[in-house]
Order: sequence, then C-alpha cells, then structure tokens
Amino acid sequence: MENAAPPLVWYFDVISPFAALAIPEMEAVCAEHAVTFRPVLFAGLLKAFGHLGPAEIPAKRTQTYRIAQWIADERGIPYRTPPAHPFNPLALLRLLCVRDLTVADVVAVFRLIWGEGRDPESAETVAMLAAALGVPLDAGSDPAVKDRLRTNTEAAVAAGVYGVPTLAIGDELFWGLDAMPMARAYLADPGLFASGEMARVSNLPMATQRAR
Repeated sequence: MENAAPPLVWYFDVISPFAALAIPEMEAVCAEHAVTFRPVLFAGLLKAFGHLGPAEIPAKRTQTYRIAQWIADERGIPYRTPPAHPFNPLALLRLLCVRDLTVADVVAVFRLIWGEGRDPESAETVAMLAAALGVPLDAGSDPAVKDRLRTNTEAAVAAGVYGVPTLAIGDELFWGLDAMPMARAYLADPGLFASGEMARVSNLPMATQRAR
C-alpha cells in the first residue's frame, strides 16, 4: 500500500504582495492536490520571530514594491498595489476565518486587494469580500472567528512558519513566491532533500552566531 501524500497547507496574509503573485501557482497546485488555506496575521509571525517586515525597512520597502510590480508585468498577472501599504488586514482576515476556504475564495480576496488595487481598510472592500464569501458582513466580529485567526497564527509559529506566503507540505516549509518551483519539484519527488548537496545543506552547522 502506498503512503498517503502529506497534507498541504498554504499560510497567507492578504497584506503580502508575493502571496497575491503566488495565486496562479497555487491554482496549479490545487488542480492536482488538496490544499488547506490558512489565513494568519503576518505581524504576529514577525513579532514571534523578532523580525522586521519588508515595509519597515525604507530601502527594502521600495525594492519590494518595484520587484512585485516587475514580476506581475513580466508574468502578465493583473496587478495593482493598493492605495497605501502596509495596511491593517484584520477585518479581511477575520472574514476569511469564518469558514473553510476554497481556492476560489482566496483568488477573490487577492483580486480585490492586489488585482483591482482597492483600499483594504474601506468598508466597501470589506463588504465586497463578505459578499464574495457568502458570509454575513458582521461575521468577523464573532469572538470564535477572532480566536480562529489567533489560533491559526499561533499554529503557524509552532510549525516554524516565519513569513508569508508559506506552503507546508507535511513538515517541509516552502516560503515565498520563489520557492514554488521547488515545492512542485518536492511534490513530484519527496526524496528531493534526502541525498547529495541537498542533504548536506539541510543540516549545515553554524560557524558563528551574531549576538542578540
């Protein structure tokens, strides 16, 4: 009997332009595999791991917006950065936690924010997402829904997820848009990291550590 395929979980926050750009990749993965979509609060991951977000470092902020736009243009992905960034994603994330998500749901929210460039904090955008998901507009204020987002984020941290988007394939984590080709290679060959240089770099010792 063949071993069951490991579960696939995609951790994302709508604040991430690279999560938006990864949507075509995720649609392709979903055509062949079952994927659980798990909204998390990126700010919670940053706090847990003591990181700054790209938008909190001025030069990196500019580079991030430029490279995201460049990738979108190069790949022909409909893309428009929202009016201001970073923004507060809580209202949208909570709506995304009301029920289990399909890939179509995730496509819908990223189309609103990063495809059409709508204001993520406006009441109109929040209402449009609620309508797209088919959930009540006030569903995100339910304490159980708020707890679900918190639990998702804590579970992500416990799994070692330090950034978004991250595709977890079993215990293996593939962070970022640029890791998606490697994730597909791993799905095709689960032994990808088990030998040769992949095995060596997967267990590389540290020669020094910076004081914290």
